[in-house]
Amino acid sequence: MYTSLQLEFQHIVGQYSTDQNLIQSYWLEIKKQYETAGRYYHNLSHLNNILEELNEIRAEINDWEAILFSVFYHDIIYDARAQDNEEQSAQLAKERLTILQLPESKIDLIFNQIVATKQHQKSTNSDTNYFLDADLSILGKDWEQYKTYYQNIRKEYAIYPDDIYNQGRKKALTHFLTFETIFNTPYFKSKYENQARLNIAREINLL
Repeated sequence: MYTSLQLEFQHIVGQYSTDQNLIQSYWLEIKKQYETAGRYYHNLSHLNNILEELNEIRAEINDWEAILFSVFYHDIIYDARAQDNEEQSAQLAKERLTILQLPESKIDLIFNQIVATKQHQKSTNSDTNYFLDADLSILGKDWEQYKTYYQNIRKEYAIYPDDIYNQGRKKALTHFLTFETIFNTPYFKSKYENQARLNIAREINLL
């Protein structure tokens, strides 16, 4: 799995640089960050799952390259105690991609896509909506997969006692249920919306 992620990443970076040392260093940075101890959900498996979801609808994506960069960098900075992981991840992506001399408009798109994962609000950009929906696709998987997901999230927040964690988790889950639709695209809505609402309600009842 990780070999395919590496090849995918090195291919898109290779569109902008022939410096193999630079390309390798970029990949090793991503691998190191996503394999940091304490990452039980926000790891390379998460990236792989997003890419699997998006590959199913690749023909619908306008800028596949930008989507890929957004996927690889969107959780590169992840600290359960921080409130600005998305902004920090977006900024790091901007710094790395500026060195690669990507067009400024593409860098801005990637930056905004990464920041958008903070609130998961519907965007005017269709690619962004597909990316956000793929990022949330775990919510609509079968209960056993969902259960593993929320157990791994709990492990990532192990620094917090149950009363504090449960209160925060319930607030976040309830927020999703206030959305008219959790998923912004017809494709993901039809695929995952109903099961996601059932899963979320079931987890809330367990908190």
